[in-house]
Amino acid sequence: MERLDGARQRYDWGSPEAIPEFLGVEADGEPWAEQWFGAHPAGPTGAGGRTLAALIDSDPQRLLGEDVVRRFGPRLPFLLKLIAPARVLSLQVHPSLEQAVEGYELENDAGVPLDSPVRNYKDTNHKPEMVLALTHFEAVAGFRAPRRAAEMLADLHSPLARRMRRTLRLNPTRFGIRQVFTDLVSASTRPDAEEIAALVAEIDARLTSGASPSRRVDANVISMWRSFPGDPGVAAALLLNPVTLRPGEALFVPAGSVHAYVTGIGIEVMASSDNVLRAGLTTKHVDVPEMLACVDYVAAPPVRPAPEYLSRATRAYYVPVDDFELLMTTVVPADGRVQVPGRGPRIVLATEGNTTITTPAGQARLTRGQALFIGADERTLAVEGEGTVVQADVP
Repeated sequence: MERLDGARQRYDWGSPEAIPEFLGVEADGEPWAEQWFGAHPAGPTGAGGRTLAALIDSDPQRLLGEDVVRRFGPRLPFLLKLIAPARVLSLQVHPSLEQAVEGYELENDAGVPLDSPVRNYKDTNHKPEMVLALTHFEAVAGFRAPRRAAEMLADLHSPLARRMRRTLRLNPTRFGIRQVFTDLVSASTRPDAEEIAALVAEIDARLTSGASPSRRVDANVISMWRSFPGDPGVAAALLLNPVTLRPGEALFVPAGSVHAYVTGIGIEVMASSDNVLRAGLTTKHVDVPEMLACVDYVAAPPVRPAPEYLSRATRAYYVPVDDFELLMTTVVPADGRVQVPGRGPRIVLATEGNTTITTPAGQARLTRGQALFIGADERTLAVEGEGTVVQADVP
């Protein structure tokens, strides 16, 4: 059992106040987008005077367990984050495992340094992820059905809206969606800032008049426009599913799913990777051809994992990947000591109140924002007190 000192990430889309307030530290006025808890080299987490990666390297068989080492090698397979976007972040997609391996090797062969700002692949891992809302959380994720996307354009008459609508009506399939999305973000076909402005003006007008076919979609377009005026990713929001999460609700983003988080505070758990391919809505590196090569264009509703109640206190969010699972446990003093299941290495993060974590190695008190790494050799874990903790571990 080791206390963790999370790694601060200062991306420009982050809220200056949300994470400092959550952690109970003084804000410094600078964006604080994420707090990482894991062993990825891009965000070294402290653990007892060394990094968590160094701790695991000292005895991977004991700390990860034989099963995890056999399946993933001597590394922690997941990464846990606090995330706090104050404005939209990156219209993006994550690669599959095969795409990540190939892309990483190609960039290595081309001599692109790992710390280069134009590097796409920081590691050889895929990056399926799930976000669990701690506050009201807005996002867009995955493509809408082509006919539904066309409906969002039906009453719009700007040149860009007419072009998008015509393509979708002529080809109301995933190939039509692919054509519209590709035309929006590709350098040779992307609309100019004036065309985007005309489209947004129409959307703003119908939203203000109460005539919007989807207030959430239109509100996302306006929010994205305010952060990135002229970016064609603004128009792409009309093609994507709007997602609103209340506290305790989750969204799963598989490889290939186009998405962007808009605003809120949440817990993210993902495969241990920093591979992000962007097409817009960002000041970071954009590689449209590489991003498009990884996109899944099949229309599908967003994946909203329903929690499975393991007990009155603990609910689990299961997703179809082997790298991670997430449990949330809420206790009150009357519960006494609540046993929390888990089979592999765990990271436990307190999200509310005051709790005590007990394992065979001893006890540790947690307040909001504090985290522990618990090795696989600590086979039992219990929570007591009054508060909530989330636990990331390996299925």
